[in-house]
Amino acid sequence: MKIALVHDYLVQYGGAERVLECFCELWPNAPIHTLVYDKNLMREKFADKKIRTSFLQKIPFTKTRHRIFPPLMPSAIESFDSSNYDIVLSDSSSFAKGIITGPDTLHICYMHTPMRFAWDDCQKYTQDFYFPGFIKRIVPFFMNYIRVWDRVSADRPDKIVANSKFISRRIKKYYKRDSIVINPPVNLENFYAGKKTGDFFLLVGRLMAYKRFDIAIEAFKKSGLKLKIIGRGPELARLKKIAGDSGNIEFMGRLSERELFKHYAECRAFIFPQEEDFGITAIEAMASGRPVIAYRGGDIPEHMEEGKTGIFFERQTPEDIIGAVKKMDGCEFDPEYIRSTVLKFDKEVFKDKIREYVEKEMENHKKFT
Repeated sequence: MKIALVHDYLVQYGGAERVLECFCELWPNAPIHTLVYDKNLMREKFADKKIRTSFLQKIPFTKTRHRIFPPLMPSAIESFDSSNYDIVLSDSSSFAKGIITGPDTLHICYMHTPMRFAWDDCQKYTQDFYFPGFIKRIVPFFMNYIRVWDRVSADRPDKIVANSKFISRRIKKYYKRDSIVINPPVNLENFYAGKKTGDFFLLVGRLMAYKRFDIAIEAFKKSGLKLKIIGRGPELARLKKIAGDSGNIEFMGRLSERELFKHYAECRAFIFPQEEDFGITAIEAMASGRPVIAYRGGDIPEHMEEGKTGIFFERQTPEDIIGAVKKMDGCEFDPEYIRSTVLKFDKEVFKDKIREYVEKEMENHKKFT
């Protein structure tokens, strides 16, 4: 069985790349087709794999500013030749699902989300990623083309796997496609429930506008409670300005894995103010036995129990976060129970489910070809 893997772009390491890593472990000889690849930005991840890039690889700035090239990406993903493969397994947040396959090839797409900048507010997209002014002005002119292509390309996979029920509903809304749900992997063996709890709350993640770390910082600036922030990103300067000279808010940058696990295990609670397709950092916090104070949006309501594994707040405001923190003080949380609720997300569980699904669908496909 010849299998090819397809990924949007390999220029950063995050949740989608963790999924790709699992695919590579299951099918180590499968080549990876991706729009652009930067070995340095990937910190040597996938360096031992056969990586096939598109013509975008040779265009200046595509590795560091890939988000300004959407009009070229449909042609780039369609330029790959997948005719020699029995199975194409794509994992996609945008363009990978659009690869063209032959009539006898089974195409399964693991979908992280429908293309957000096509179906959500494209103006917000340009603001969140700090596009230059001239890019912001031309974005609306090519978005209709992108939406049409995206809708057409969503019909190309034979089967779609969604990473959460939240995304499955979005797939149905925008693409009119059914999907099964297999949640993405978390390497749970790295996380542990600590024996002691510190006096600080914790934020972890890339410092991006949509993650709404700003409202958490404002909340803790008002409350005076200690907040530690682990991560780097383009919002750093703005967030530091919001924090001002507050002695209770600490920006820690990127930590070693050992230090990261320790902070997860020892925080009073983890703050999760954003809407995510799948909230990996919240799952990591629960794998560390810590309660989560989370905005009731995205996929996280699927995985949390009010009062048992965390506290929800309803609006993305500092006041709602402060209210949720106060509410948490009246609750008792069992670290071992919290951790037990997320064991289903273990990396090996994910690999077993994906392998079983792909093999089953391949057997069904053979019956009709």
